[in-house]
Amino acid sequence: MAKTFDEINEKIKDGKVVVLTAEEFKDLVEEKGVAQAAKEVDVVTTGTFSPMCSSGAFINFGHSDPPIRMNRIWLNDVPAYGGLAAVDTYIGATELSETQGFEYGGAHVIQDLIDGKKIKLRAESYGTDCYPRKEITTYITLDDLNQAYLFNPRNAYQNYNAATNSSDRILYTYMGTLLPQYGNVTYCTSGELSPLLNDPELRTIGIGTRIFIGGAQGYVAWEGTQFVRNKEVIRDGVIQYSGATLAVVGDMKQMSSRFIRAASYEKYGTTLFVGIGIPIPVLDEDMAKFLAVRNRDIYTQVVDYSVPSRSRPVLRKVSYEELRSGTIELNGKKVPTAPLSSLRKAREIAQVLKEMILKGEFLLQEPIQKLPEDRRFNPLKEREVK
Repeated sequence: MAKTFDEINEKIKDGKVVVLTAEEFKDLVEEKGVAQAAKEVDVVTTGTFSPMCSSGAFINFGHSDPPIRMNRIWLNDVPAYGGLAAVDTYIGATELSETQGFEYGGAHVIQDLIDGKKIKLRAESYGTDCYPRKEITTYITLDDLNQAYLFNPRNAYQNYNAATNSSDRILYTYMGTLLPQYGNVTYCTSGELSPLLNDPELRTIGIGTRIFIGGAQGYVAWEGTQFVRNKEVIRDGVIQYSGATLAVVGDMKQMSSRFIRAASYEKYGTTLFVGIGIPIPVLDEDMAKFLAVRNRDIYTQVVDYSVPSRSRPVLRKVSYEELRSGTIELNGKKVPTAPLSSLRKAREIAQVLKEMILKGEFLLQEPIQKLPEDRRFNPLKEREVK
């Protein structure tokens, strides 16, 4: 019998809801079958903790006296955007410090704010009649700010390429350090725990979906940048889904660095590890079938990052079961694999979200609008500039 969001929320309020993590639900399906699991379970919690470079924070500082219209802004020597209203800014996770370079960036500012540390604010202005001040240097904390919220344009990738390197030199990339001559393979998803791989058709995830983000409750705000819908049949009953992304928002004042962590990649730059969990209602047996997917039936592709092209060569398809085993076969030899995302943290997020729902602290939100079916990914066209 089909269930609705409202019916499941009533069970949450009444303390009668049945919630399992994605891994627990898959085990139940293998024990009792899809139909019985769909009857018994109301909600399945998912989780991911991965580097998500397209992340950042909107901040409002409040007005000084005399006031200033900030048009150049630095936070701990990291440039922030000054093209908004007088004391609003956006700081991106990958923006680098002007004094520390690759060692410190916007991601570190965000984590330091969440951790309650003092941040040096420096701002300049050209001065106006209504905003006469031309410079200010002070310290701020998260408590001082009127608003501070993450607004991440592209998070929670549904699936992502695994990376390797066929060249004779080490490559330093956003996929980590890639060793020469196929020396390693890196990958970046929590596989069968990953939110968008458990609802690959996006039946229950859309604009307005309530999510766990960084320890706080947040929302899916829009489709993520570079959002597309890709489906490729691997074999009977096994489809490789990829391309969907989410734009997400959440209040930094409710977050914890337990689930938001800054990182520096050698000779590449900074990024922000973001913990995201999405509860998926078990609406019917079809939904349960999607939720039953295991790593052995989730595929990605291994791509050669040594080719300096937008369209890099695909070397082979590979399942997450193979990637998680620690080695895969590539060109006739065993190659070690390593995840950039944390499976331990993904499991922790799914468990924390499960407990929040069981305590009645987290209700499901039905999407107010579905995510698009027909987005096309457009490359940047280079045109002659005269």
